[in-house]
Amino acid sequence: MKKIVLLFSFLACGQLSKSQKKFLTMEEAVVKQRTTLAPAKLVQLMWIENSNNYSYVDTAKNTLIIATAPDFKQRPLVSLAQINNALAAKNFKPEEKFPEIQWKNNFQFSFEKDKKLFGWNINTNEISVMSSRDFGEDAENMDVAEKTNYIAFDVKNNLCVYNGKEIIKVTDDPLETIVNGRSVHREEFGISKGTFWSPSGNFLAFYRMDESMVTDYPIIDWTSRPAKNKNIKYPMAGDKSHEVTVGIFNVSTVKTIFLNTGEPKEQYLTNIAWSPDEKQIYIAVLNRDQNLLKLNCYNAATGNFEKTLFEERNEKYVHPMNPMEFLPSNPNQFIWQSERDGYNHLYLYSVDGKLIKQITRGNWVVTSFGGFNAEGTKAFFTSNEESPITRNFYLVDLKKFNVTRLTSGEGTHTAILSSNKNYFMDDFQSTATPREISVFNMEGKNVSLIKKSENPLAEFQLGEMTIFTIKNSSSDDLFCRLYKPEKFDADKKYPAIVYLYGGPNVQLINNTWNGGGDLWFQYMAERGFVVFTLDSRGSSNRGLSFEQSTFKHLGTVEMEDQLAGISFLKKQAYVDSSRMGLFGWSFGGFLTTSMMTRHPEIFKAAVAGGPVIDWSYYEVMYTERYMDTPETNMEGYFESNVLNHIDNLKGKLMLIHGTQDPVVVWQHSILFLKACVEKKKQVDYFVYPGYEHNIRGKDREHLYQKVTDYFLENL
Repeated sequence: MKKIVLLFSFLACGQLSKSQKKFLTMEEAVVKQRTTLAPAKLVQLMWIENSNNYSYVDTAKNTLIIATAPDFKQRPLVSLAQINNALAAKNFKPEEKFPEIQWKNNFQFSFEKDKKLFGWNINTNEISVMSSRDFGEDAENMDVAEKTNYIAFDVKNNLCVYNGKEIIKVTDDPLETIVNGRSVHREEFGISKGTFWSPSGNFLAFYRMDESMVTDYPIIDWTSRPAKNKNIKYPMAGDKSHEVTVGIFNVSTVKTIFLNTGEPKEQYLTNIAWSPDEKQIYIAVLNRDQNLLKLNCYNAATGNFEKTLFEERNEKYVHPMNPMEFLPSNPNQFIWQSERDGYNHLYLYSVDGKLIKQITRGNWVVTSFGGFNAEGTKAFFTSNEESPITRNFYLVDLKKFNVTRLTSGEGTHTAILSSNKNYFMDDFQSTATPREISVFNMEGKNVSLIKKSENPLAEFQLGEMTIFTIKNSSSDDLFCRLYKPEKFDADKKYPAIVYLYGGPNVQLINNTWNGGGDLWFQYMAERGFVVFTLDSRGSSNRGLSFEQSTFKHLGTVEMEDQLAGISFLKKQAYVDSSRMGLFGWSFGGFLTTSMMTRHPEIFKAAVAGGPVIDWSYYEVMYTERYMDTPETNMEGYFESNVLNHIDNLKGKLMLIHGTQDPVVVWQHSILFLKACVEKKKQVDYFVYPGYEHNIRGKDREHLYQKVTDYFLENL
């Protein structure tokens, strides 16, 4: 066992003696962990457009603060009272708190209020109505063009554009099964929106999704009398999927053309990017099997296909997540992110599809691209080169291709470039540092400390948290996190709770405050449990081989790694292996029910929230990437189907589900209950009426109290 991090801060920080410290309440552990008990941060902290200055809102004084380079001395800029006085002068109602702002340039910011867009001039301290049009109560997903201030928005299933004078209805599809201007492909492939303004704001690209061929799925509204059914479109693995096209709206001519993206229609149009001159638009087109990607170029004026720049193939899957990034210094070159060599790295290409240079390489992952310097001669990125659980910020020279690390200190750095690219803001956390926010210059020198958070948990009686690694059967390092009770006694026997996820695109353990874990883990440790988590194969940021080892057999390799962690736990003299509990949600709920039915001798009690039970009932994009279709992978689907292992169930098991869950539909746990009745297996069950896939807000405390009570009762 290799110990990586030992968290001393919970034990050493604060002025109170242990006898004076207090225990966490459930409300503090669940609700306040993201507010008053989270490391202090600055509200609306952001760089100001076309400058090297930043601003944030002082919530205690309801005032916008500005700091200017190079000394970054802070001063008040405008108060909520000033804004409200200006609103009142124009007969508008006041704001209760400082509004969410967006800097338009270095002298004006804007904010939305009552479906209107207001601007504030910081030189004259005057307010203006940038858009006085009331777009209506149904207007959603407003997207403002940076250069022109044109506004795209959708009303129900159709797209509209406000050009500063009038509202133009871009689409007029009468069928609700055709949706324009919204996210598609169930927000896979890095897709989070449905509109894409061109660089100068003259054109708008948008998704059009036809769901008429997708099966209806019932979601019941229990609040009405009688209850009402609301169908959603939910394409299950192996079934017919929706068909997507991309439209281009010309604001000047008020005309729309659609790109000729070709056949088959069941393909994924991902990572849309405009050329700098607005003449071409690029799309990473992925086939439904998700093993062939084509980076295609289309003519933005005619919609015609022009060329394929290159292809990427993988016998398992290709997973595009990021659009191309054009160099400011050379519009004919761009950076592309790819996992083709086994790890996500940066590649420099020309627009003719020629690979110029692989910019980064190594057995580590570029986790995000950070932009370019003003000249476009250097690029910035974040990676986990030092360790899978850390993040640092780097600069790469695009001429010599030498890489410079700009941040230091073991932990997690989240960096954002200033608008003029002369500085970057770094939000740093580690297991020993709650938060430090600083401004750095391009040599990596700290020129201004903006915020240093005190330990928000100093007054609480918390135990030790450690992060370490163990080996699995393939000799991979598996990162683990362990919480122990505050008055830990190595000669005592403690019940243990294993919290797991284990699925793709998630990493639970990081070198951040509290190790990336919830305060509920500390809450349970306070009550005499040891709480353990392990990131198994299949989880993210460890490279393609580590993730793809689960391909076509979800729940098998991940379970092997979890069993390695459980074996480690059992070998600890302080762990009572007869009192072990298991808890997971979503994919973690799937692994929890799988573990309880395929290895029933280990855990005395378990809680599975929103669990996938049968992958053939889960959605197309995610499931087919990792499992292929039910027709082509019958063995994998049968093996992973929890219903086929219910005969083995022994321990206490509680399932929890939201009745309106559109992600892991309620049917999963209902089918599990039905099978338990047929097999004469007793399980506990609880539903949250009106909730979707996660239980959030005030009722999250209720959820965790239920989980806690279940473990206290049974362990």
